[in-house]
Amino acid sequence: MRGERLRLLPERTVFWERAATLLVADPHWGKAAAFRAGGIPVPGGTTAEGLARLDTALERTGARRVVYLGDFLHARSGRAPATLDALAEWGRHRAGVEQLLVRGNHDRHAGDPPPELGVACVDPPLAEAPFVFEHHPGASEAGYVLAGHLHPAVRLVGRGRQRERLPCFFFGARGAILPAFGDFTGAAEVAPGPGHRI
Repeated sequence: MRGERLRLLPERTVFWERAATLLVADPHWGKAAAFRAGGIPVPGGTTAEGLARLDTALERTGARRVVYLGDFLHARSGRAPATLDALAEWGRHRAGVEQLLVRGNHDRHAGDPPPELGVACVDPPLAEAPFVFEHHPGASEAGYVLAGHLHPAVRLVGRGRQRERLPCFFFGARGAILPAFGDFTGAAEVAPGPGHRI
């Protein structure tokens, strides 16, 4: 892509090899806690499972930096002590990995991660040629846009009419949309048009 090698990983992340950077869109940490705070009974464990998956991607790639493409925390009500403690402990365990958040729409309401999480924050867009990191998909004269926000998914249909809806990576001529990293998120089905790849 634009002369750079991007590896799409089963952990729903992208590894930019030259920059040793792992791209993660829409982790929505604390979303289950936010639902529980609102009186909606949902299972726990999503933070631990997500952090384990993030560890797997880091081990697989040797990335030295993680760039979150927005929506790091889901909501203020999701800033449960257990969630923040787990994220802080993970950050201490991965102290050699730089973390950077390109703010998204949920980050405006949830607020920046607490300092003890070790996540630097910037407003979009963040240009690092040949790419532009955003939360909302779009086009940019500054480079090929890598974004999240839409939580893309594709529906697969088998010969026996079985159906499966799965997160996907969506690539167009001027930008790509990464699947949501968070397990407890919705998804929007996308259909490829001319020049698109899923």
